[in-house]
Amino acid sequence: MATGWPERLAALGAALIAGVALGACVAPPEEAGAQSVRAPFVRVVGTAQDGGFPHAACDHEGCRQARTAATPPRLVSSLALVLPASDQVFLIDATPDIRPQLDLLRDVRQPPDDRVDRSPLDGVFLTHAHIGHYLGLAFFGFEAVHTSDLAVWTTQRMADFLRTNGPWSQLVEKGNLDLRVTPPDTPIELAPGVSVTSFVVPHRDEFSDTVGYIIRGPSRSLLFVPDTDKWATWEPSLLDRLEGIDVALLDGSFFSAAELPGRSIEEIGHPMIGTTMDLLERRVAGAGLEALFIHLNHSNPALAPDSEARREIDARGFAVAIEGQEFDL
Repeated sequence: MATGWPERLAALGAALIAGVALGACVAPPEEAGAQSVRAPFVRVVGTAQDGGFPHAACDHEGCRQARTAATPPRLVSSLALVLPASDQVFLIDATPDIRPQLDLLRDVRQPPDDRVDRSPLDGVFLTHAHIGHYLGLAFFGFEAVHTSDLAVWTTQRMADFLRTNGPWSQLVEKGNLDLRVTPPDTPIELAPGVSVTSFVVPHRDEFSDTVGYIIRGPSRSLLFVPDTDKWATWEPSLLDRLEGIDVALLDGSFFSAAELPGRSIEEIGHPMIGTTMDLLERRVAGAGLEALFIHLNHSNPALAPDSEARREIDARGFAVAIEGQEFDL
């Protein structure tokens, strides 16, 4: 009998808690030893566009397959940064799927027995004010987790939006969230050798500006850009931003303009996956950059593991990110 998303999520969570490495490009933990502590790492806890996969109220063929598990379902795009030495966990973006995503972190942040963990995270970094990236903050309020001074790093414009619009303003007023305004290109030191730095990303900015993040660890660095306009609009360029980066998780919303019949490619505010591969193929092949696509729209054929789109991505040396994937820093 086919299994649905709840069963597959439970299986994924159980595998993570048991320490099973999932998918390609997963960095294994350090060998166990009396004094060994795993290096800081990033875990992917969501890979779909804001509406999720299956998408809300969607009867697209891909969504139908995801509901029956013919194609694996996905949570909304988010990353967790885990610092084992200090037992700290941070999220980049708080999505509408925040509840199952916190469940996927139970192995690194075990909640107290028989009660709600009021401090499930040490902080949240926000990219922008589109629904897939900040709605999960609501669950940190009085009606749910009820955190106390949870650190939330934002730009000034994003902080102003949260402070002046309900229900987010209530979270600030009640002390559930501690907004920490940090200008772009300012490193935030979380631990010795571990920093997170935002940078401005061109995108639709109706309510806030948009940023991406560079996470630097003792050995490796990772760039995260789930949402952006076309690469040609970047200044400095994407290639410049990727200098010194080992892993890049990039906007893979659409594989091609054919997914959006009736719309011109010039009207689509995201780079096509093929365009990104053309731009970065030499860097991936020659410089060892590990490039993966994230934030896939429900229409994206690359969501299906056996699709022609996925085979092309793999053949060109790229990959599609999956929930549970980890990268040591």
